[in-house]
Amino acid sequence: MKTTHVKRAFKYRFYPTDVQAAELSRTFGCVRKVYNLALAARTEAWRRQERVNYNQTSAMLTVWKKTEELAYLNEVSSVPLQQALRHLQVAFTNFFGKRAKYPRFKSRKKSRKSAEYTTSAFRFRDGKLTLAKMAEPIDIVWSRPLPEGASPSTATVSQDAAGRWYVSMLVEDPTVQPLPVTDTAVGVDVGLDHLLTLSTGEKISNPRHERRDRARLAKAQRQLARKAKGDGANRRKARQKAAKVYARITDRRRDNLHKLTTRLVRENQTIVIEDLTVRNMLKNGKLARAISDAAWADFRSMLEYKAQWYGREVIAVDRWFPSSKLCSACGTLQDKMPLSVRTWTCDCGATHDRDVNAAKNLLAAGLAVSVCGAGVRPQRSSPSGQSAMKQKTPRREP
Repeated sequence: MKTTHVKRAFKYRFYPTDVQAAELSRTFGCVRKVYNLALAARTEAWRRQERVNYNQTSAMLTVWKKTEELAYLNEVSSVPLQQALRHLQVAFTNFFGKRAKYPRFKSRKKSRKSAEYTTSAFRFRDGKLTLAKMAEPIDIVWSRPLPEGASPSTATVSQDAAGRWYVSMLVEDPTVQPLPVTDTAVGVDVGLDHLLTLSTGEKISNPRHERRDRARLAKAQRQLARKAKGDGANRRKARQKAAKVYARITDRRRDNLHKLTTRLVRENQTIVIEDLTVRNMLKNGKLARAISDAAWADFRSMLEYKAQWYGREVIAVDRWFPSSKLCSACGTLQDKMPLSVRTWTCDCGATHDRDVNAAKNLLAAGLAVSVCGAGVRPQRSSPSGQSAMKQKTPRREP
């Protein structure tokens, strides 16, 4: 049996010299310029009802480098520029596949500063990474070791809004293997008062990272608002100061979600969640800030890829399934269940905590999907008065 290893990115912080920082900044600018030029060319062709692919934009890049106006593109490594064209090709592939919107131009101030190097543009020896056009290796802080014997296939250098430099190396990780199969399953209900409520009755508190640093963030934003608009040094410093507060919040949130998702995946074979449309929920002006801070979409994303790594199963129950209004003991569907009601008693005598009851119902519905393929949809009353579960259309035998 052939063993397939998971490709995994290991991200580290590094501290470039002034010369290296200048070289990387030039590379970021050239990558952005090439991406925008290629996007403009492809957009113009799209209007003429023509399609331009990666090979054609690569040929355009060769022509651009020969012009006097864009001769500076020759001063940086050509590999990140070619990778930018490949990324644009992927963006168009996703657009034509109706998986994403039409690609947008990269902004000098708002877009992520990054450059991707393939093996032909860097050298990795004895734990030292040297990028193309650089005489010395970059000073990486090895917060954790790479897998033994790992050889990076790509190295992506980036700088965030707070001015911190990172390098992300993509390697095959042989340590990621499916975990032993267990018979444990859990339903997970996300919320704001408690970040997660499990069907076991456990409630995981919401750290509210943004609220903890709200005063510091407000002060930094006020200082930024008072600076004259433009590219002045004072405004740039104030913008970076505010970005550092945002980065602190983001780092804390991500660290907490990684710990929670890893624990859930290691302890459970099947994890059932609710298929929420977080983007639509953010339109609620009163709750948008709290929902953004809870990061439910990031939680689901982490849960899904870790489950895939370790041989676990994540089941998403339809968002219209009435998990909160359904009695997990007898199956009776309540007519109304306002958000203010946190504890309620069913006619059968069972008293429920709203969130724990919802998690139990999600688990039951998810297991029904896993076992018999039942479609998890809102329950509607049948003529006999019994609640009915909508089933998937049976497959017809030929």
